[in-house]
Amino acid sequence: MLDFSVTFIITIINIAVLFFILRVILFKPVTKFMADRAKRVQDTIDQAEKNRTYSQTLLAQYEDQLKNAGAEADAIIKAARKNAEAQARQIVADGKAAAEALTAAAHKQVDAERQAAFARFKIEAAALVMTASARLLQREISGDDNRRYAAMLLDELAAQKGNNP
Repeated sequence: MLDFSVTFIITIINIAVLFFILRVILFKPVTKFMADRAKRVQDTIDQAEKNRTYSQTLLAQYEDQLKNAGAEADAIIKAARKNAEAQARQIVADGKAAAEALTAAAHKQVDAERQAAFARFKIEAAALVMTASARLLQREISGDDNRRYAAMLLDELAAQKGNNP
């Protein structure tokens, strides 16, 4: 029986020594490794959560900027349209003014040409009257002669008018 108790005590001492050796060599490093790994996993999760929150914040900012950009684009387009309409009105007004100036100049030119033509007509009519008077004075005038000279005078006027437009 003594044998059994010595063996039992040696086995218990062996188990205790093995327990302490394994605890120092194996359990502490494994426990430390597991704790470090759990801490790294938790840090990674925390960092991912921070990144997700930051990403959501950036997304909200970009969406706001996009909305603002759309509003700014609309304002720029409206301003450009207003400017284009003002320029179109100005171009039309300038065109009307130029057309009116050309029309006025044309009217003045037509009036000047009419006056010049009237002056030439007066000169030519006076010459014709003088010629007709000279012919009439050479002969005695009768009713037939009067008609014939009037017709001849009208023919000469028509011929001269056809030559000078």
